Amino acid sequence: MSLSKFKNVLKVCLAVLIGLSVQHAYAAQPLAHDKIVGPDECAECHEETNKIWQASHHFTTFSAMPRSKDAREIAKKMGIKRIKSDSVCLDCHFTTQEKNNVKSVIAGISCESCHSPAAEWFERHSEYSGKKKGQESEAEVALRWKESEAAGMIRPYKTYELAKNCYSCHITPNEKLVNVGGHSPGSPFELVSWSQGEVRHNVWHSDGKENRMAKPERKRMMFIVGAMVELEESLRAVAGATQKAKYAITMAKRAKIAAKRMAKISKVVKTAETQQIMAVLKTVKLKLNNSAPLEAAAEKVAHAAKNFAQSHDGSDFAAIDAMIPGVDKYKGKPGQE
Repeated sequence: MSLSKFKNVLKVCLAVLIGLSVQHAYAAQPLAHDKIVGPDECAECHEETNKIWQASHHFTTFSAMPRSKDAREIAKKMGIKRIKSDSVCLDCHFTTQEKNNVKSVIAGISCESCHSPAAEWFERHSEYSGKKKGQESEAEVALRWKESEAAGMIRPYKTYELAKNCYSCHITPNEKLVNVGGHSPGSPFELVSWSQGEVRHNVWHSDGKENRMAKPERKRMMFIVGAMVELEESLRAVAGATQKAKYAITMAKRAKIAAKRMAKISKVVKTAETQQIMAVLKTVKLKLNNSAPLEAAAEKVAHAAKNFAQSHDGSDFAAIDAMIPGVDKYKGKPGQE
């Protein structure tokens, strides 16, 4: 569906609820603020990675974002007096910790923004089964990781879960924030080019302290799963939109672009999951008041994306390499020891 046709559908078919104060189109990945331990706990072991993070925009948003002229203008339009207070800004721009029912912003976008609030898993993750690093048996290592994941840890190989965390903010999860506040509907986010720029931290399993980029197989998985999640999240955004305004129109356009990307991918990556997604897309109608069918379609895309991430390692998908953004498209440069 063309964007102009989508606008006409909105005009002819859809009722707009005048004056309705819409807070959310769909929710960002929920964070349990009372389970946040803070980046200092992670830095005790991940010292090099912590230094890389401190050179990133994710780190500097803590101080830079509230001082931004654009941010202050958006906050004013939204009726937000203090950006770092209990506002719509917290989960996407900061790490917020809750103690004794009081929330405090303690960092920018940090470890737990991606790997999940850590209170229930970080000790098990870091204890080496009560031994020193390198002294665990293979069985002890496997059990430690299994129990850490069961407690909520999102490890790097969990491509779908990591991508969901990224897109839950890089596609703005708040309709009013865009239509009223003037916030951007989202970033031109793509998982490979944004994760292999300054955000990249890959020193833990590298020789010495080299911060290497991901291997080709890993980049293939990030590119494909990222495209699937882009489609899923943009469909959810259209499903949650309620007004004939910038948010709905922009998200419909984003969903259309995501669908075209998936069509290109499915031509060279012929798996059950990519074909399932293409079948879903044949049923999609990008219009308002179509929430249930769009959410159902997004759920099917999510199911396929999860299965794809769990069932493949990227080794069979060299045909996709020409589509993956090259180094010249990476967002920033990674920190380096």
